[in-house]
Amino acid sequence: MFGICIESSHIKGMGHLFRMLNFIKYLRSLNTRFIVFVNNDPVAVNIIRSHNLVYEIVDLKDLKSDWESNLIKKYSIDIWINDRLNTDILHSLNVKKNKIKLVTLDDAGSGSELADLNFCAMALDTSERLQGKNILGGTQYLILNKEIANQKRIRKEIRNILITLGGSDTYGVTIKVVKILRELGIYATVITGPSFTHRDELAHAANDLFKIKNAVPSLIEEFYNFDLAITGGGITPFEANASGLPCIIVANEPFEMGNGKFLERLGSSTFAGYYKEIRDDFIDLNLDIEKMSMAGIRHIKLSGSENILRQIASL
Repeated sequence: MFGICIESSHIKGMGHLFRMLNFIKYLRSLNTRFIVFVNNDPVAVNIIRSHNLVYEIVDLKDLKSDWESNLIKKYSIDIWINDRLNTDILHSLNVKKNKIKLVTLDDAGSGSELADLNFCAMALDTSERLQGKNILGGTQYLILNKEIANQKRIRKEIRNILITLGGSDTYGVTIKVVKILRELGIYATVITGPSFTHRDELAHAANDLFKIKNAVPSLIEEFYNFDLAITGGGITPFEANASGLPCIIVANEPFEMGNGKFLERLGSSTFAGYYKEIRDDFIDLNLDIEKMSMAGIRHIKLSGSENILRQIASL
């Protein structure tokens, strides 16, 4: 029995939730039992309900009551998975004292020290030393949406541009990007996520020159219609590149800078820098878009869930 613990909010973003939804879909295909634990974020809870998942709301800031042990015993959990970015050592102690396996993803927190597996598929730019009994890195552990397999195509020219900067876009970077493009006379479609809270400001900045779409049913299906995307530095550019959609990456958080630099080295995207530092000329339309498109499809595969589950099974 898997206990899957997720943290999602306007501040933390939606990436952890969407990644685990992809993993859960794979678990369901194998009839593997699981329970979801999530913080009390209304948007995240509604999304989980919409997927008909069994879940419990937990207080992830509570490091004293040992709610973890109660849930482990209640659901007979033998593998605990954290997708929360930074876990605390006290939380991990509560999990591990129950003699079960602890798995975490891209975890740079103190709690990762006790993890049996720490999957670090994302090229996190962090000053903290990654820890864990076994640290496994590389794009082979990226958990990506399987819909991508049916939505791939090679781009040959830039006709349609997409702006999508995360499920929450905590700092309103979308507004900054839209204003820069508007001054350059470049127009695009903007897709905002379910936790985006800057809608009035975006509408004013877009000034009817940009098409705005909110919380689309499938971002992967939307990718197919575009030739270049401006994205944050989380999981989105990996999924876009895997489908053949090159990206210009703007890091919403400092730790996303590593992802932007990695995908630029891979040749499937360009990195514009941290959002506070991007220049007004950050967008370059003179890209070898076909070469970038082919690089993404060639290098980023869709077998991450299988590879992760195989490693967990070997514990």
